Amino acid sequence: MGGPSSEREVSLSTGRACAAALRDAGYQVVEVDAGHDLPARLTDIQPDVVFNALHGRWGEDGCVQGILEWLHIPYTHSGVLASALAMDKERTKATFRAAGLPVVDSVLAARDAVRGAHMMAPPYVVKPNNEGSSVGIYIVREGDSSPALADTMPATVMVETYAPGRELTTTVMGDRALGVTDIITDGWYDYDAKYKPGGSRHVVPADLPQDIADACLDYALRAHHALGCRGVSRTDFRWDEARGLDGLILLEVNTQPGMTATSLSPEQAQAVGISFAEFCAWMVEDASCDR
Repeated sequence: MGGPSSEREVSLSTGRACAAALRDAGYQVVEVDAGHDLPARLTDIQPDVVFNALHGRWGEDGCVQGILEWLHIPYTHSGVLASALAMDKERTKATFRAAGLPVVDSVLAARDAVRGAHMMAPPYVVKPNNEGSSVGIYIVREGDSSPALADTMPATVMVETYAPGRELTTTVMGDRALGVTDIITDGWYDYDAKYKPGGSRHVVPADLPQDIADACLDYALRAHHALGCRGVSRTDFRWDEARGLDGLILLEVNTQPGMTATSLSPEQAQAVGISFAEFCAWMVEDASCDR
């Protein structure tokens, strides 16, 4: 839990919640704030399984997974390749396109070039190519100037067509898509909307036409398998109601979804009768090592 990424505080919340749930389920749990001494710490602890509660770069992009493979320790969530692939938004989209899944057009461009001119006709979105939790997202609307990107943005960023509509998400647990949540906010579903109290409201199961709900479940499971994910993942969508099924767009797959008791994935598990402790315990029992 924890770690050095921009999502450290979210990871600490996830880690504390999962540790408490696993203790309630009867497991012996040691909480580790993951730093550069992690290999030595794990060698000392000698865990049966590592529950990976890290979010963001280093913990979610294949790096920690590689360490755990090297140490031959089974761990939760996706392996090295799927984790690295899902964290790279442009390569993820290429994978989805090859699998026949609906995504918006996008390009990678130099940060300074994006500051100086529109890379595509507005409305569009500018974001880091390898961050999560809506960190560093800019929305450029019709009539706006090109965005004044912060110097903290990566030298290369993704520019993608803006997908209007409702914010939907589906959790996959192994080979099962659990359900669809409608995420309701007053504006953009940004970092604050995701994590601050009252920032968003979740409707689960979402009130949707059956063909849209079925498509979300189908697309999420196909995306999970296309990337080679294992364990639990969460796929995010935008749905433009005016366009029907053609308006359903797959945004990204999160291989390390938030895991407090009120996070999206545990809420969906609860909706189908799986308690938070049972959900965490399933991930421990599902843990594996590729080697």
